[in-house]
Amino acid sequence: MIKKIKIELIYFTVILLVLAVLQHSDLLHSPVERVDAMVEQGNYLHPLLWAFAVYAVVGLIRLIVKYVLYLKNKAK
Repeated sequence: MIKKIKIELIYFTVILLVLAVLQHSDLLHSPVERVDAMVEQGNYLHPLLWAFAVYAVVGLIRLIVKYVLYLKNKAK
């Protein structure tokens, strides 16, 4: 169970980092300035909300694929 949680946390972290880099390309050049801007605006939760939304969609797609594969294997 702990292994599964660790894997899901890795998925979430990767999604968070990919979204951060895609939405804020200046993050690669000046990460301190980006973090300072986030602190000044006080928007700490929006990256987590976006990442959770994408994670939920990806999770739903994973469940659908898993169910379809289950049905396919059950039919054999």
